[in-house]
Amino acid sequence: MVKTVVGEETQLQLTENRLSKSGLSCQVGLVIGDLSLKLDRGFIYDLIPTPPNEEGEPACSIIGKDERKRPSSKGGKPHNNDSALFIDKDWVAEHARQVGRMLLGGMKVVGIYVWTSESSFKNSTITLCQAAKSVAEAAPLLEVDWDERLLVHIGYSPLRWTCRNCSLGSNITSGNLRPCDLKMGRILSARQAFRCTYEFDLRLPICRGSSSKRLVDILHHGISVHAEELKGAKALIDGKLANEDEQFELGVVHDVEFLLPFNEDKCLEVCSQKEVTGLLVFSGCICSYAYSNSKEPASQALTDIKEDIIKSLRSRLDMMCDEPDRKSDSKEDRSEENNNQILSGNAALQLDLQLQSKHCSLSFPRRVFLPWLADTFLCDYVQPSESVEVVKDHFAELVFIEFPNDSSKILEPEAEARALLSTTTKSFRKVSTPYSLLPKSDDSLSKQNRTATIFGSDEKSTKPAGFNLMMSVLVLVVSIVVGVVVFVVRSS
Repeated sequence: MVKTVVGEETQLQLTENRLSKSGLSCQVGLVIGDLSLKLDRGFIYDLIPTPPNEEGEPACSIIGKDERKRPSSKGGKPHNNDSALFIDKDWVAEHARQVGRMLLGGMKVVGIYVWTSESSFKNSTITLCQAAKSVAEAAPLLEVDWDERLLVHIGYSPLRWTCRNCSLGSNITSGNLRPCDLKMGRILSARQAFRCTYEFDLRLPICRGSSSKRLVDILHHGISVHAEELKGAKALIDGKLANEDEQFELGVVHDVEFLLPFNEDKCLEVCSQKEVTGLLVFSGCICSYAYSNSKEPASQALTDIKEDIIKSLRSRLDMMCDEPDRKSDSKEDRSEENNNQILSGNAALQLDLQLQSKHCSLSFPRRVFLPWLADTFLCDYVQPSESVEVVKDHFAELVFIEFPNDSSKILEPEAEARALLSTTTKSFRKVSTPYSLLPKSDDSLSKQNRTATIFGSDEKSTKPAGFNLMMSVLVLVVSIVVGVVVFVVRSS
C-alpha cells in the first residue's frame, strides 16, 4: 500500500478550475498515473472525466431527496445529508478499458476520482469501491498483481482534495478505504523517456488435435508465450549494454534495443511431423515508448517497455475481435471462388485453422502517437481502411482534450518502419488487408514476408517433396558411380 501520492500540480489545478465552474453536483472519472513499488509512492498525471453513455446520460448522478439540486458555480453544497451517488460502473469500466489501450509504458489507470459533496461521498463508499474494482478488472496492472487502486475525492464547500487507497478484496466494505497523503508537485517534467522499435517473428505450429484451433486462440497463446521470453531479454540503451541500476539524463529520448536469447523459441510445441497440419507466421514491427521517474533505475523503464509491447499486441488482437464482420453483397464477390473469398475482423479470427488448407493473410491496426502532456505521448490504433484523422475525435472523446488541427503532430513510426523493412519482413500494419484467402504461391519469400500468414497443408502435399528428395539422392548416387568408373578407367 502506497502511503504518499504525488499529483501533477498543473493538471490537478486545471481540473479543479474546470469542476468549480461547471455547476455539476457530481462527476466521476479515471485517475491516470503510476504506482511504484520501488519508491513506495503513487503518482497522478491527470484526471480524465468519463463521458456520457450511449443514451447521453452521465456516468454519475446523485440519488436522494436533494438529487435535483445543483451547487452554484462557486461550489455550493446540498443541504440534505441523505444523498448518495449512483455510478454506472460498467460504463466507467468500459471507459477505463479503452483509455488503458491508449496509455504507454509507465502510465496506467490507477483508480477513479469523484467530485461530490462530503455527505454524498460518505454515503457512497461501497459504491465507489465497487466502481474502482470494476475499473481494475477492465484495465489491470500487468507488471504486478496490485490489489489496490486510488480513490481521489474532490469535495466542495469547502473545496478540499483527499486521496484514499481502495482495497479490492472479495468483500467490499467501508473499511476497504484507507487514507494516504496527497501532495502536489511537478512530476511530468521529471520523467525519463525511452523508445524502442521492436521486431518480432513468431512461428506457431498448427497441430491436429490441439485444444487451440481458432486463429484468435493460437495468437493469444503465442503472445503469452512470447511475453515470458521477452521478460528475460537483455537490453541495449543508447547502444550500450544496460546497467539496470543506472539513471539517465532528462529531456532526451533514450533508444532501447532488446536481445532475445538464441534457440529458445518456446512457441514451437513438441509435435510429430504427422500431427502438424500447418504453420502460423506472426511477425511485424512495434514502436513503443515508456516514461519512468528520474529516481527509478533503468530496470523499471525496461520492464515498462516490455509490458507496453505485449499490451500493444493484445490490444490490436482485441480490437480485431471487437470489429464487426464485414460482408459484401456484390455479385462479383459472390461469384468468386473460395480461395479468393474476402473475410475480415472477427470472422477471420474465428476460423478453425486445423481445417484450413489454404494460404491466408490477416492485417492488424497500426499504432500512431499523439502529443499529450509535457512532451509525453498517448497512442491510438488506425485500421488499414482509415486515415489518421479518425483518431482526433476518438482522442477528444476519451481523454477530454481537443487535438489541434495540425496532423503533422501525429507520429506514425510504424508506417516509417515498414518502408525500411519491406525487403525482409513487413510491418505490423501489413496484417489487415482485410483477411484474404489467397491462392498458394510458389514464391516462398513472398509467403514469409506476410505479417500474419497461415500455411496449411494436408498429407497429399508431402508427396511432391518426398519424390524430389528421392530424385536428388538418386542423381547423387549416379554421379558418384560415374565418377568412380571414370577414375578407374583413367588409372588403368
